[in-house]
Amino acid sequence: MDLDPRTHAVRRDIADIRLAEYVFAPHYAVPMIRPVARTALLRSGRNETSDTMVDLNPGDSFEVLEIAGVSAWGVARPSGLVGYVEAAALDLAPEAST
Repeated sequence: MDLDPRTHAVRRDIADIRLAEYVFAPHYAVPMIRPVARTALLRSGRNETSDTMVDLNPGDSFEVLEIAGVSAWGVARPSGLVGYVEAAALDLAPEAST
């Protein structure tokens, strides 16, 4: 199975746990679904000069797979595109237990 890194959260070092049956990675991550708190850009790379893939709006969902420095890597919903977003644009507060 060919996995497109634009739509499948897989890198050489980490992959979405939902892809474990299709790809080997040294680490797998379970997505943390977090709301977008302010307008942000989903980019193809970590830096600000990377190509913009899609605009994220407040209330959109982002499946966080990794936070490193000022960036979060994961899947934007509902587009399904995989990329990097500024972590400060996400509501990263833990979900309340019920």
